[in-house]
Amino acid sequence: MLGREDGGVRLTALGADGETLWTQSLVSEQLASAVARCEAEHSPRWVWSDAAAWYPSLLAAGVTLERCHDLRLVHRILRHSELVEDPALLRAASAWDAPLEPHEPVRETGQALFELDTAASRSAEVPSDAAGTLAELSRQRTALDASRAPSRLRLLLAAESAGALIAAELQAAGIPWDEAEHDRILTEALGPRPSPGSPPARMVEAGAEVRAALGDPLVPLDSPPRLLRALHRAGIDVSSTSQWELMEHDHPAIDPLLRYKKMSRLLTANGWTWLDEWVHEGRYRPVYVPGGVVTGRWASSGGGALQVPRQLRPAMRADPGWRLVSADVSQLEPRVLAAMSGDAAMITAGAGKDLYSGIVEAGIVATRQEAKVGVLGALYGGTTGDSGRVVPRLRQRFPAAMALVDGAAATGERGGTVTTWLGRSSPAPEEAWTAAQRSAHQVDAPGGAAETARRAARDRGRFTRNFVVQGTAAEWALSWMAALRLALDRFAPVPEQEAAGPSGPVFSRRAHLAFFLHDEVIVHAPASQAEDAAHAIQEAADAAGRLLFPGSAIDFPLDLTISERSAQK
Repeated sequence: MLGREDGGVRLTALGADGETLWTQSLVSEQLASAVARCEAEHSPRWVWSDAAAWYPSLLAAGVTLERCHDLRLVHRILRHSELVEDPALLRAASAWDAPLEPHEPVRETGQALFELDTAASRSAEVPSDAAGTLAELSRQRTALDASRAPSRLRLLLAAESAGALIAAELQAAGIPWDEAEHDRILTEALGPRPSPGSPPARMVEAGAEVRAALGDPLVPLDSPPRLLRALHRAGIDVSSTSQWELMEHDHPAIDPLLRYKKMSRLLTANGWTWLDEWVHEGRYRPVYVPGGVVTGRWASSGGGALQVPRQLRPAMRADPGWRLVSADVSQLEPRVLAAMSGDAAMITAGAGKDLYSGIVEAGIVATRQEAKVGVLGALYGGTTGDSGRVVPRLRQRFPAAMALVDGAAATGERGGTVTTWLGRSSPAPEEAWTAAQRSAHQVDAPGGAAETARRAARDRGRFTRNFVVQGTAAEWALSWMAALRLALDRFAPVPEQEAAGPSGPVFSRRAHLAFFLHDEVIVHAPASQAEDAAHAIQEAADAAGRLLFPGSAIDFPLDLTISERSAQK
């Protein structure tokens, strides 16, 4: 266990029952060598307040750890899990509720239904002193031992803590990034790099087309209220300036306006300013936030790793003599749903093939697109259009799978919470939601209140419907990465002359994880290890399936590619 103390760090060895075996006081300069020595001699599980606070300095010194117990992340899971019999013990330790992230506020929002689980401030520190760390570990052990499913929770906590190590390692290694290719893509899409404060040439041209078509040479296109008024004056009856609503109208201003908005998004999110800020010496180093979304999915608090647009993917380029080994899972969430529910028909539909095509082959729908829309409707609560038409058929053919998500939705509509396969529970509804539901059922409640309450209940039902699936898919992905990370760590380092670029002292000479996006990983590997890395990725996916769903016939096929440059996805 690592804990701060005046003037340095206290290193404490704990036995299996939590008893203190020995302690040692260190100055900060001694920490890396002491940790490396313990890791080599004992391969312990490191207990610390927060991997984001401790691990980067160890990585910079060339020290990696096999496993850890991240008290901050574990506290958040146990504090809210329905499997914990007495969460009051953890709720009393409120100082551990604040996430420790000394970077700018989180930007990503994950899926539309799930806002980021951010506290009032991401710069607040959890306790990291030795006494506070030991006390929190004791509370967590007590809560875990008394839980209704300690084995499930232990697996989740180990996976979550492994994710904390991986997040720090991803930032340390960085994503190999071709700055010249990024500039070429921007120039092709926007025109040459303009002087500071000026828009690119192609945006200027598209903007001029929009203003001419609207008959308003002064309308500011980046001001939604004023643009909306200009659209109305031109006879374009829209309620917003969203892409989807604009596309429904036929007017000479629409096409250039859509082009302008697309270029504006690229310039703002990943333009030359982003390139200057986030890419240095051929590496893009975003800041990942494990468990940043309430379902357990990751977010990022800097660099936007989870929102890199498709057109910039070719800028991910392996170093000379190295390769990018990319893998993404086919239909991860539907497969997780099939495994959780034990729906034999749904498992069979995806066995060894594209699940959506399997649904077509089963005669449920005529096209793959219909199958995809129907399954996504089942996961996210779609009730209209193609989803509304296909979902009832899925209920007939996949009754167990549909019963699972329908039951989760019903629980949410009643104000209940749901729990993932391993034990992460959804947040309870806010008091305002509960009060609105209670008021709507009173005899003298106004008619509008009842409809508002029903709408809010349906919204919460859609949230809980997908929570159990998306959260379990996140658990599978963590298990996948954790197994892959350990497998890659066993690869022999390549000779010094074959080392990669600025990947730091740990990752410049062996295959390592370089990128993660929900159901996709990219490994940066020496060319001589690329095939072995691809094999390790597939083996880790198979192992994750067996770990979470032992005895299930479910499979998790991967789309694997080995290339020098990441393709657009």
